[in-house]
Amino acid sequence: MKDPIGTRDIGPRVGTPLWLYLAAATVAGAALLGVSSLELGLDQLVDLAKEPLIWVLLCMVIIGELRPIAMPGQPPGSGAPTSLPFTFALVIFYGLPVAALLQCAATVVAGIARGHAPHRTAFNAAQYVLSLGVADAVLRLTLPEIVATPWVPAGGELVAIALAGSASFLVNRVLVLCAVAMHERASLYQVMFKGLGQQVYVNGVLLSLSPLIVLAMTHSVLYVPLFAFPLGALYTSALLSVKRDHQANHDELTGLANRKLLTVRARREIEDAHQRGNRVGLLLLDLDRFKEVNDTLGHPTGDRLLQTLAHRLTHSIRPGDLVARLGGDEFAILLPKVRDTASAREVALRLKGALAEPVRLDGMDFDLQVSTGIALYPDDAPSFELLMQRADVAMYVAKADRTGVESYDPGKDRNSTARLSMYSELRRGLAEGALEMHYQPKVTLADDRPVGLEALARWRHPVRGLLTPDEFMPVIEHSNLFRAFTGQVLDIALARIALWRKEGLTLPVAVNLGVRELLDPDLPETIASALREHRVPPAQLVLEISERTLIADPEAATEALRRLRSLGVGLSLDDFGTGHFTLAQLAGLPMDEVKIHESFTARLVDGTPNGRTIVRGAIALIKALGMSPTAEGVQSRELAEAARETGCHTAQGHYLAPPMRARDVTAWVAARDSGTETPV
Repeated sequence: MKDPIGTRDIGPRVGTPLWLYLAAATVAGAALLGVSSLELGLDQLVDLAKEPLIWVLLCMVIIGELRPIAMPGQPPGSGAPTSLPFTFALVIFYGLPVAALLQCAATVVAGIARGHAPHRTAFNAAQYVLSLGVADAVLRLTLPEIVATPWVPAGGELVAIALAGSASFLVNRVLVLCAVAMHERASLYQVMFKGLGQQVYVNGVLLSLSPLIVLAMTHSVLYVPLFAFPLGALYTSALLSVKRDHQANHDELTGLANRKLLTVRARREIEDAHQRGNRVGLLLLDLDRFKEVNDTLGHPTGDRLLQTLAHRLTHSIRPGDLVARLGGDEFAILLPKVRDTASAREVALRLKGALAEPVRLDGMDFDLQVSTGIALYPDDAPSFELLMQRADVAMYVAKADRTGVESYDPGKDRNSTARLSMYSELRRGLAEGALEMHYQPKVTLADDRPVGLEALARWRHPVRGLLTPDEFMPVIEHSNLFRAFTGQVLDIALARIALWRKEGLTLPVAVNLGVRELLDPDLPETIASALREHRVPPAQLVLEISERTLIADPEAATEALRRLRSLGVGLSLDDFGTGHFTLAQLAGLPMDEVKIHESFTARLVDGTPNGRTIVRGAIALIKALGMSPTAEGVQSRELAEAARETGCHTAQGHYLAPPMRARDVTAWVAARDSGTETPV
């Protein structure tokens, strides 16, 4: 049975529709219990109390109440009770009065054991009595001879028993789900069919055991406890299934819904809202300055802070809302029913207030401050994907403006239309093979001999012509296209390497990786598979990772680099010197090469007294760490000479060689290298 009151046992306010409903159901159940008990005289009750069978059945019903069959998507402790076959067997064998009295006693015991509030226990007992009363009425109408109890069914009465069980299940479900619908402020239609198929199956299995239990009761009381074994197996199997389902749909650290469950639930709610003309709200929350906590006090403290945030969010939302953790310190709250933007803002401000109380961890107080973005369906977006994007835009506006809470405003998302258009065009372009690779040589500064190539992606736009990565990579990095993009870049580059190898050109080729590509757990297998497919030695592929990528999550990035290193590919740190990374951090990385950004190498010729000294010192330390320094952005002969004099042996830049099409590379290398090949 699903818990109709909720998990916090806070009773409904007096006079509310939910309170009136629970009170009416409880009174009706108590009245039916009282009237039916009149059939039993005091002498009969005393005689029943002397029967060992009654006490054995009571124990089985209590155990069954404490061990319900768990159902996916339901709170712990709810579900189809394994007491059902014993209670229904009591209805068949003894009739309603005995079954109702034992069920009520078991419900009270289970309620006390679980710490349920009295109003909750009373309603649970009442709805049991009412549903068992319907089953008893169906049996009396279809089989009048069972008025004389005890009664043992024969094979011909199974149809009547099935009808009684079905009626009992239907009444029980309606009674409980009416309360659930009122508690969650949802329509009865919406909750009535949720999980109906599984509920029918499980309850059907449980009810089918009742005639067998009756037959066992007539032979020996010792047979009855044996049913605990198949019911225990069913309980354990269902529990394991629910645990697997929970792990697949919930965040391991906080226990909240994960992105997968949020997506499924949101799409369902949006579809329902479309049919009914309602609105669905989405809040995206990002914890401010969380990185400082991780960097200062370590990840264990950061994890505890996230757990505290998750707990407060869960206990501050409305019934029926869903809290999900998207990753890191980013959370989402789905509002299946929201009146307008003002109502969603009220929810966001209430959550902000709930998080305002400082958290004390390890003797320190932390102020939980979040930036929240709000977007509504259909006002701001026609689909869940766009709803996420626009709530994300609003969240970053709230973070940038330090307002705390922002609703989506198209005027503050100036590039949204262009970005969405580019996303659609880029997705189509990837499918149609519009991606091209140009290759920029890396040469030695001593004799201009080519020692490597860098693959640079270009997108052949149908209207705007050839686009550079600066124009489309932001769309790749903030969408679900990054895997398709990385896969195509690898395929194109490796196919070209394989072709060049047949022509005798064996220069290593570097491919750039962004933060999402680097942290993709499937990346090592993707690269290994591509190398095998194109029959390219791993040493001929170099992966370039910018220092901005590494600084986003240093620990995860370092571990990802070690996995890539195990493949045998080369690793290069790109854009070093842009201010995000330090030489101390560089020491722990498994890098072969460090490419010094042009803004750093420019100090060699900027005329400042310390510029050349700083660059020379950085190059010396890079070499001391066993890595090879390469100067980027060499645009003049003066800069090339200065880089060579400070210890850089290799460089890239338009002065040395611009990016060129694949078909031009072989001739250029032949002209520079006179046929000399770089060893692999």
